[in-house]
Amino acid sequence: MTGQDSVGQRIKTVRRQRGFSQAQLAHPELSDSYVSLIESGKRTPTPAVLELLAEKLGCSLTYLVNGVTAEQMEEIELALSYAKLALSNGEIAEARLRYADLLKGGGLASLPQQKQDAEYGLALATEACGDLGEAIDLLNGLRRNASSEMAPERHVEVAIALTRCYREHGDLTQAVRTAEDILGGAVRPVWTEGLVELGTALLAAYAERGDLLRAHQFGIELLAAAELVGTPRAMVLALWAEAIVAVETRRFDEAVALADRALALYAENAEASSVANLRVDYAQIRLIAQPSDAAMCRDMLVRVEAMLQEGSVSAMDKMMCAHHLARAELMLGNIEQADRHIRSVLNLSDDMPKDLRAEAHLLAGEVMAELGRHEEAVRELSAVSRLLEDAPPTRQTAHLWLTAAQVLERIDEPTRGADAYRRALACVDL
Repeated sequence: MTGQDSVGQRIKTVRRQRGFSQAQLAHPELSDSYVSLIESGKRTPTPAVLELLAEKLGCSLTYLVNGVTAEQMEEIELALSYAKLALSNGEIAEARLRYADLLKGGGLASLPQQKQDAEYGLALATEACGDLGEAIDLLNGLRRNASSEMAPERHVEVAIALTRCYREHGDLTQAVRTAEDILGGAVRPVWTEGLVELGTALLAAYAERGDLLRAHQFGIELLAAAELVGTPRAMVLALWAEAIVAVETRRFDEAVALADRALALYAENAEASSVANLRVDYAQIRLIAQPSDAAMCRDMLVRVEAMLQEGSVSAMDKMMCAHHLARAELMLGNIEQADRHIRSVLNLSDDMPKDLRAEAHLLAGEVMAELGRHEEAVRELSAVSRLLEDAPPTRQTAHLWLTAAQVLERIDEPTRGADAYRRALACVDL
């Protein structure tokens, strides 16, 4: 809300436009002296008085409070909804543009909640575009400038996004510190769904920095916390996070069991389209943990692909399904089918974050190598090198460089392969 003097000024302006005197506006519920004090900013009107004055003046309460007409507020809310929809559909560049446009010119200055929603949305869209440094700046700015106006849930949402951005940017110390500032200490806060999600972000940061024992211990604590919260979403979040840690620690049977529980629980409580997306992630875990189940994973992904084609889903969802289908077919030795799927991935990858594009070109390089198409394999792996050139030195980046090195070695490119090995080692400070 803007200052009360601005509220008073708006009341005075509209009163004069309507041709009312202070006494006419006040009668019979209020005194003209009270209206005078409000207009001069010397009295703060109660919500009930503001509502009464809006009715008498024939204007919206929103306008008196914020200086925004009902029509303008409707336009702002609609623009926010379109931006949010674009982000959820994976149209990240469009979402980023829409949020930025909303924030231009100060039109949201008197609407703190809507301004906060737009700033938070812009940070998420910027992160999705791969501009992690800028996303971190936006999130920290939101924390700094709007902290006193934030609901507790938004505080947690911002912490989740910051933890994730710091981790993906390679600043694991700051990632852990951000989450532990809320979750750390001898006494844990009362667990909520949001805090369980923050816990999964912390778990990922522990795993990324190689602190796998701490990750496993905290994962057990997080599962217990999710059971206390008692909601399906909290349980799915905790089960899935611990499944990923189990993969990292090579507890493959346990990873599959945890993923099975998460998928079963999610299937009971979520829409079919959301379950389809989780099945894609499930197939990824199973392909790593139990390569012998590649045929089963391939069949599952074929069914998911058909569902995604029928529904209105984002390009990213389709891309990830095609990516894992290509991986499954490659593992099964069906190279031509893998080639068909990876071409679909590359066609969808242009507007995706750099890390996903790097993974897509890397898998394409593997497929080309298996097909004996040397020049195409080199071209795809060169694209990987360009995309990873400025990537943060995380374990994931190291894994991508290592895989690229192995493929280059396989296609008899020793010089390029040696360089990729060096870059992989540099990511883990060796």
